[in-house]
Amino acid sequence: MKNFGISRQALVAAVFGAAAVGTLALTPNIFSQDAGAQPIAIEAPAGAPLSFADLIERVEPAVVSVNVVSEREVGRLADMEQFFEQFRGMPGLDEFLENRREQEQQSPEPETQEARSLGSGFMISKDGYVVTNNHVVEKATEIMVTLQDGRELEADLVGTDPQTDLAVLRIREKGTYPYVSFGNSRGMRKGDWVVALGNPFGLGGTATAGILSADGRNIGAGPYTDFLQIDASINRGNSGGPTFDLNGNVVGVNTAIFSPTGGSVGIGFAIPAELASEVTQALIKDGRVSRGWLGVAIQDLTADMAEAQGLKNEEGSIIADVTTGSPAEKGGLQRGDVILSVNGQKVTDATTTTRLVGKLIANTANKFEVLRGGKRQTVNVTVGERPDDLSAAFRQAPDETPPKSQEEGTALDDMGVTFKPMDDETRTKLGLRSDEAGLVIVDVTRKGIFEDAGLQDGMVILEVNSQPATTVAAFEKAVAEAKKSGRSKVLVAVRIGQITNYRTLDLAAKG
Repeated sequence: MKNFGISRQALVAAVFGAAAVGTLALTPNIFSQDAGAQPIAIEAPAGAPLSFADLIERVEPAVVSVNVVSEREVGRLADMEQFFEQFRGMPGLDEFLENRREQEQQSPEPETQEARSLGSGFMISKDGYVVTNNHVVEKATEIMVTLQDGRELEADLVGTDPQTDLAVLRIREKGTYPYVSFGNSRGMRKGDWVVALGNPFGLGGTATAGILSADGRNIGAGPYTDFLQIDASINRGNSGGPTFDLNGNVVGVNTAIFSPTGGSVGIGFAIPAELASEVTQALIKDGRVSRGWLGVAIQDLTADMAEAQGLKNEEGSIIADVTTGSPAEKGGLQRGDVILSVNGQKVTDATTTTRLVGKLIANTANKFEVLRGGKRQTVNVTVGERPDDLSAAFRQAPDETPPKSQEEGTALDDMGVTFKPMDDETRTKLGLRSDEAGLVIVDVTRKGIFEDAGLQDGMVILEVNSQPATTVAAFEKAVAEAKKSGRSKVLVAVRIGQITNYRTLDLAAKG
């Protein structure tokens, strides 16, 4: 089960997988299809169907059960902590736990045991390519697919994409297999019929019907996918199975359910076909998905941030930080730029920006329309390839609150803050350039403007309304200019540990 954080009480079961990206149609040259081999498809009947039997009968041969053998770690103390918690205080427990710790230290190699799992999938080419979920085949040592006619065939893993929880397999045995094609979920409307096929609870060959309940759902399963919500019943084991429209085209790859019980309550989620199609092609071609990378940290542009900059609306995303040596820095993007569009495609928030950039091909030039200093301009950036470990680019801020400085500084009583200039030692600790300007917060007044904004001692103000915070006088000047322009909000770039983000100061919220 995966909890996507839709609610604290509800569990989102990864009955299926987690996501996908992009859109391209499957092409004959990838699968070497001949004129005699055509994907299964039927014409949709007018109005509500009396039965789905014809549809299911025609597409079901392409749907498979995926049976996986894998190795998983067992007996690790960390995995048992929650169980032991209920026995805290019981005589002998502490001694037992200490012995377990010593055993683990003496045995660095974790114990493993064979695990078996079931999922679903569907064939997308006559030569036996199968789409399923990454989590179904993760750490697999053996993969078998079961066809409708009962045959159990070995399959090889072609490639996986953990970011979208998609995987592609290929049946080892040569032959011509029935297959289906990806359709277009964008043409569907809320209320359109859908049919889901798969292997729930290992039962195999199960079909359920329902409607498209909603689209564009964000369930917190990564930045690349907006899910289709369907009410066709899907359960454990449906992972990676297809959702069809009435034409027999795959419009979604079943991936998760929303459930307080672990079973279907009529709220399921599927990866849109356009996204699954693009990821699938990349996996078949290269065995992996290469995503574009800028090397920036971005935030949603909030209403307060927009007001602070005199913008009419909050559509866009603001660059909070730029990684040294990244494609963004080389291309000329700067901290504080508001990204409005990517190659002419409008940006609404940080999520859409991430998805648009993720779809870009690495090492290609792209146009970013940004708002800088109140003026629109276009910046040409050659994006790089997204690294597997982004933490290497951005280190997390420390958990603890920085110690309160004892050094005296300059107090701004009306703002409820005391500043001191940033020195070289602080720049080094915060991972900043040697020429970076900033003001260190020495003290914050209770119920003052800075406390209301969530700012604390030890944080550093790098910019105020897009101007470097070089001195206290420069900070005061920027605030005065905002007031003169009739604005009650001021935008500041704040360095917390080794991460920069933007906050707004409400000048009207004096304590």
